[in-house]
Amino acid sequence: MLWVVFAAMTGLAVFSVLWPLSRLRRIAPASLPNISLYKAQVAEIDRDAASGLIPAPDVAAAKTDAARRLLAVSAAAPASPPGRRDVRIAAAAAIVLIPALALALYSRFGRPDLPDAPLAARLQSTDPGKTDIAAAIVRIEAHLRDHPEDGRGWDVIAPVYLRLGRAEDARRAFGEAIRRLGDSASREAGLGEAILANAQGVVTAEARQAFEKASGADPSLPQPRYYLGLAALQDGKPEEARAIWTKLADKAPAGAPWAATLRQRIAALSGPPAAGRDSLAGKSIASLPEAERAAAIRSMVEGLSARLQQNGGRLDEWKRLVRAYSVLKEPEKARAALADARKNLSSDAGANAELDGLARELGLEG
Repeated sequence: MLWVVFAAMTGLAVFSVLWPLSRLRRIAPASLPNISLYKAQVAEIDRDAASGLIPAPDVAAAKTDAARRLLAVSAAAPASPPGRRDVRIAAAAAIVLIPALALALYSRFGRPDLPDAPLAARLQSTDPGKTDIAAAIVRIEAHLRDHPEDGRGWDVIAPVYLRLGRAEDARRAFGEAIRRLGDSASREAGLGEAILANAQGVVTAEARQAFEKASGADPSLPQPRYYLGLAALQDGKPEEARAIWTKLADKAPAGAPWAATLRQRIAALSGPPAAGRDSLAGKSIASLPEAERAAAIRSMVEGLSARLQQNGGRLDEWKRLVRAYSVLKEPEKARAALADARKNLSSDAGANAELDGLARELGLEG
């Protein structure tokens, strides 16, 4: 189809040149001034003058009038058309040179072999100038409303929801993808993270089950093992958490961005007990009564805030802190966390764009 369009465009360009040439060839010789006619008129004036029909003083005036008419007709007549040979040369040049030039330019600058970027790759782009993520999400959501059986669509949009902080939507999308496409380590890990985010950082029993499935399917995947260590820590088992994280840190690839943060957490577990940790020993936060659970979550949020204030952190950690303060009905602290996040991530334009979106979502603008 692409080459058919190109051929049609080239043909139109050639036609635009041949059409005026064909019009030039149709100019009739009869439309050119007939000089011989005016010569005959001058000869007739001379004959009339010789026979005495025109007085001698009027002869010059009559010839002048004939010459004037000749000049007027000559000025109104079109220029002499090109010869038939010239027209044929111009037409042949248009037919040959225009397609040749178009093909040469496309061969130089065109990339017919370049495939389109997959939808998942376009959605994961962090450059807002390249991809309108919101518009893409709207299109996929419309498609999934009409075709909810499309597991691939759910699989594509689930991690996007998670990245945008839409935890409940991510949880549903990962669940649909697993139901329609089957289990996989990445899908189970994503489901666990969505459940975790929806529970404000608490590794619930459902999240733990998803992380265990993911770790069993792919033991080399770091995310589920990290969160299993976090689950142990929240259950009041710091030694188990340290063992899980130490094993994970020992096998971390060189230059892994998460390894340094993980080692900091291991070092923190090796030091004096953190405030409030002993009070949670042997008890799962998820199983606490509502009031105690809220107090435990608040303690964890303050701990996260202190760590980010001291050492900085990733975008997802700052977003989790802002969301946590918003859930705890502390908008001033949420705005302060947003300001600190922008300051720490000032060099990352994509991160600041996501923080702006989070502020609008939570009503923290202004």
